[in-house]
Amino acid sequence: MPFETAPGLEAGVLLASILFCLGLAGLMMRRNIIFMLMSVEICTNASALMFVVAGAHWGNADGQVMFVFVVTLAAAEVAIALALVLQFYHRKHTVDIDQLNELRG
Repeated sequence: MPFETAPGLEAGVLLASILFCLGLAGLMMRRNIIFMLMSVEICTNASALMFVVAGAHWGNADGQVMFVFVVTLAAAEVAIALALVLQFYHRKHTVDIDQLNELRG
């Protein structure tokens, strides 16, 4: 896509900001661990989108490289978090975040 018809930096920043705010709102409002994990992923993807938009705006590939790192990190984070959620579910039979307070030693 030529640069003249590509959406501008402002549109990308606006979209990434909206996605990040939606993820942050979901993280603060939800009590279910799975939904909180999904909200963190939305925030992570919004930051990855911002890397791509900034890289495309300045015309270098650093944004795409950072996107690959962010996606890799997000995949590792999800794998570990889901393993912890699964263990928590086996112990408490719930995914409510408030029940985690009972795990304090």
